[in-house]
Amino acid sequence: MPEQKSGPVVAIDGPSGAGKSTVAKTLATAIDAAYLDTGAMYRAATLAVLNAGVDPSQTAQVTKTVKNAKLEFGTTPDDPFTRVDGEDADLAIRGDDVTKAVSAVAGNKSVRKFLIDEQRRIIADAKGGIVVEGRDIVSVVAPDADVKVYLTADPVERAKRRAAENGADADATAKDIERRDTADSKTTRPLEAPEGAVVIDSTTLPIVEVVAKILALLSNRDIDD
Repeated sequence: MPEQKSGPVVAIDGPSGAGKSTVAKTLATAIDAAYLDTGAMYRAATLAVLNAGVDPSQTAQVTKTVKNAKLEFGTTPDDPFTRVDGEDADLAIRGDDVTKAVSAVAGNKSVRKFLIDEQRRIIADAKGGIVVEGRDIVSVVAPDADVKVYLTADPVERAKRRAAENGADADATAKDIERRDTADSKTTRPLEAPEGAVVIDSTTLPIVEVVAKILALLSNRDIDD
């Protein structure tokens, strides 16, 4: 019998607050594919470091801690759980302490290589297809993805969305997003569309329209059809 073709790999890049997670989960559900939030992986690694009492700036100790931690990630779009050393970490990885430290941990080259290898393994194992979202997904993690999208939005709208999501102040959230973008820019390029990616600006678009545009790309149609 001929080998069954794997499902599509969709790579979604973009800055914080552009709607990557919601779009990716909605799309994965629509095409019956797996879902991977790579940002949650870096946050889980950061939580493991903080739980171990390790200073995020201590490169060697951070690498050892992350590699020794038991990090588990659900890839079902309606239950993309995160567990750190057997404990439910969905809320903890979104806390202020992790948010402040994640850029330092994600900037650790050894940690980054370790997690990117794991991301690629998860993608390879997703025979029914997978939607992967985060930073540097198109250019580094899944450069051979079937569809590559750079999802962006106006900075004010990005801050408004993230604030509503976290129940936080919009101005404070805007400053935090700017801080993270600046810190992450040392390692990734969150504000630049990677080569080969289709740019979708979600500032004025509802989620269903963004998903429809990506579905059009999967069907080899123009996204404005």
